[in-house]
Amino acid sequence: MATTSPFPEIEDPPTGHVESVEDRSEIEQFWEPDAGATTAEYAITTLAACGFAALLVVVLKSEPIKELITGVISSALGLGS
Repeated sequence: MATTSPFPEIEDPPTGHVESVEDRSEIEQFWEPDAGATTAEYAITTLAACGFAALLVVVLKSEPIKELITGVISSALGLGS
């Protein structure tokens, strides 16, 4: 019983001269729908990160959280009773 898969059969890469494409319309049609998608994804991710950071600042500025963090740090440094 074999425990590994056989290698897939692939064609050898072309050798010698490869002709350039004269008609670029097919290439442009292939890539056109995705134009700008990466930029939009970065923008959405940046916006989400800024929103999360703003929420974190609001939470950390609240008095109960300040007291909790101060208590944890004091206990960790041996300053607590």
